[in-house]
Amino acid sequence: MKKMTSWGQIINAPHDLKIPKDTDSIADMVTNLKEPLCVYGKGKSYGDVALNPNGILFLTDHLDNFLYFDTQNGIIRCEPGVLLRDIQQVAIKYGWLLAVTPGTQLISVGGAIANDVHGKNHHLHGTFGHHLRSLELLRTDGERIKCSPNDRSDWFKATVGGLGLTGIIIEAEIQLLKVPGTYLETETLPYSNLPEFFKLSNDSESEWEQTVSWIDCATGGNSNRGIFMRANPSMAVYRPIQDTAAKTIPFTPPVSLINKLSLRPFNFAYYHLQKMKAGKKKIHYEPFSYPLDNLHEWNRIYELKGFYQYQSVIPTVDGEAATKEMLKIIKRSGNGSFLAVLKVFGDIPSAGMMSFPKQGVTLALDFPNKGAESEKLFRQLDSIVAEANGRIYCAKDARMPKALFESGYPELENFLKFRDKGISSALSRRLLGE
Repeated sequence: MKKMTSWGQIINAPHDLKIPKDTDSIADMVTNLKEPLCVYGKGKSYGDVALNPNGILFLTDHLDNFLYFDTQNGIIRCEPGVLLRDIQQVAIKYGWLLAVTPGTQLISVGGAIANDVHGKNHHLHGTFGHHLRSLELLRTDGERIKCSPNDRSDWFKATVGGLGLTGIIIEAEIQLLKVPGTYLETETLPYSNLPEFFKLSNDSESEWEQTVSWIDCATGGNSNRGIFMRANPSMAVYRPIQDTAAKTIPFTPPVSLINKLSLRPFNFAYYHLQKMKAGKKKIHYEPFSYPLDNLHEWNRIYELKGFYQYQSVIPTVDGEAATKEMLKIIKRSGNGSFLAVLKVFGDIPSAGMMSFPKQGVTLALDFPNKGAESEKLFRQLDSIVAEANGRIYCAKDARMPKALFESGYPELENFLKFRDKGISSALSRRLLGE
């Protein structure tokens, strides 16, 4: 199979789509394939983890059945194509929610497992994988493997965060979290620099369940201002959120709306608007947790060339210094990000061998695709991440150097023992060679 290096070639390459009708038909389909396949859920990953240019793409979004729900104990079993949003909408009526979700609930259960997603409450609840009771895996040779944290745990640890490379997840059982209602008690706090951010984060860790921050990466020097947000479950009675019409970016502009001319005014306006709203407020969990889910096609603001997301985690010991240096380089390049998120991960060990989170500071930024100019900036950021013994998030990556991948994921050699040779992706060929 041809190895492709251009991001434009990868996303525009043809894919041979295979769509199983149900889980019973999967085994016959996969064992009769003559080329490696790649599993594709809802396609929300920003990189090439679920792409297989000029190859077979195995779509699982039709495998979206609930199989079992214990409403008393908050245990749900489902197929891999079920959306996190669908679980939330069913479970909340009985006083349960998923313990961990990322910044969107429009992803599949299979994708959440394969990327071991994290949320704003990592310091308290860890990753998605920490709340999996069990999963069932179908290998492309037809073997079925049932595993859990206590049964065949090596397979469980390889599959959670395993980038879809250990087999096809066909079933998962999830432990939900008991919640008092649908609302959150939130507090919004502006900060002026990184030391203030780290103090807010440290002070909030023991008292607040969710913490996250937006940071203005267009400012430089010692003025890395931002907005810190924290939240706890509210005792407010259950009320479904009022339906609001989803907004859609109606067209793709000829040039990126995030550019050197617009970035500073955008960030200035956003910072001061949020600063005016500072204080405590009761908010429904959906707009707080998933602010972009009601804005469809938001990626169009980056025009047809699209964008890269760069998310790293730096161990605590070098976290503040490395983050400051990264922000300085970004400011100097003139290619800053409007969607810039800064957060501290807790000391909970990840559930998977290849899981991204580890104790430290994670910075996530979106950059318009400017070709060689972007790659020059990323190489500079890579050097800081590598020197600090950090890593890049594979779920959002489209260009990480192989050396940084290998140094950032020390359990890689052990993980490869569980690799399904009948599964391949653009990411696996780029970083693993096959």
